[in-house]
Formats: sequence, C-alpha cells, structure tokens
Amino acid sequence: MGKLLLTCLLVGVVAGLAGALCGVGGGIIMVPAFVLMLGMTQKTAVATSLAVVVVSGLSATANNITSKSNLIDWKIVGITALGAVVAAWYGSDLMRSLSNQQLTKIFGVLMIVVGARMLIMK
Repeated sequence: MGKLLLTCLLVGVVAGLAGALCGVGGGIIMVPAFVLMLGMTQKTAVATSLAVVVVSGLSATANNITSKSNLIDWKIVGITALGAVVAAWYGSDLMRSLSNQQLTKIFGVLMIVVGARMLIMK
C-alpha cells in the first residue's frame, strides 16, 4: 500500500475511534494530521475533515440507533442541529475568507482552551 493510503487509513481509524468514544468531531485528530502528515493547507484540512466527519458520524449514529440503547436525545439533536447547520454554513464562508495562518492560530487556540477546560473539569 502507498504511504498516502496508509496514512489516511491510520488517521481515519484514530479519528473514528476518538469520535465514537469521546464525541469529538474528528477534526481534533484529522486536521493536525492532514496538515503535518499530508502537507495540506489548513483550509483544505478543515474542509476535508468535515467531509470525513459526515460519513463517520452517520456510521456511529446508525450503530447507536440500531443498538436500541436509546442514548440519543433527539430533542437536543433537533435544537442543536438547527443552530449548527446555520452556523456551519456561514462558518465555512468565514473559513474561506481567512488566511491559512489565521485559521491555524484560531484552531490552535481553540484546542488549547478546550483541552485546558477538559483537564480542569471534575
């Protein structure tokens, strides 16, 4: 197998497991991996990660639905998705208007803030 194929499979496995186990969107894993390991620009890594997250999220959601565990709170899904869909549309426009350097800094700060918050939570 080629290096690109192996790298993408490895990133996909790690991001898929992290997403299914922790609910992270995969971007936390995929975006840095795509930039550092595949040499993508920040913008391309973000857009590519979002496309992968759609597919992997559908897979995990289908599994949760068919497990009959009733873990999904559909009321919260509906309300949150309404805001998220609208914000994501405008956010993707904003992402394209930023430079790769600006986007990288925003992503880095967000990861630090979220990571620190999770570490200090009880």
